[in-house]
Amino acid sequence: MGKIENRHQFILDHTTLLPVPLTPDISLHMADDQTPLWRMGEEDLEDLGLPSPFWAFAWAGGQALARYCLDNPSLTSGKSVLDFASGSGLVAIAAALGGARSVLATDIDPFSVEAIQINASSNGVTLEASTENLLTETAIKALCANPPDLFLAGDVFYDEDMTRAVLALLEPLAQGGTQILVGDPNRSYLPLERLELLATYEVPVTRELEDFEIRSTKVWRFLG
Repeated sequence: MGKIENRHQFILDHTTLLPVPLTPDISLHMADDQTPLWRMGEEDLEDLGLPSPFWAFAWAGGQALARYCLDNPSLTSGKSVLDFASGSGLVAIAAALGGARSVLATDIDPFSVEAIQINASSNGVTLEASTENLLTETAIKALCANPPDLFLAGDVFYDEDMTRAVLALLEPLAQGGTQILVGDPNRSYLPLERLELLATYEVPVTRELEDFEIRSTKVWRFLG
């Protein structure tokens, strides 16, 4: 296999536009068992220079957070919103549909940023997407100097190092007045002592990814 020269076309060719189970009013270009991307193994992805395609799936935490935004449009209406580690752009799209003044979706994977723009267009919304790594000290300082009204993060507490890095970002933002919501299906490193429960959803997921068909997933407010 050769390297991927056109990310946009690769995503269109290797995914299918499908409604998200918990938010069927939003459709994403996703991989399923009928798409070429689903059948690619790690060696195939490596040959293509393609990082693990987390952007091609609707993860449980993101689904719950998107549902919460859609059900509570006053949360996003007229606000500046940042969707961190956006993946497919699901949460960012939900914020835009809720009337956010501006939406920035960030993810360090350039394929994700391409998928976010494709998915935003497919859902009739406009947003900004960036590969900037917000976990660096420089980026944290810059963001805190010009913080969003609302910071959204789904499925980010999946290992110890990532949790430590994310908390270093969330703490100063919360102290500066940014409202922070996270979506998470009770992953091992979720900092429960720092969170206030807002909602619980039973989220349909892919058994091959999550070892479940339904995951009880919560939306939390970060307390700082």
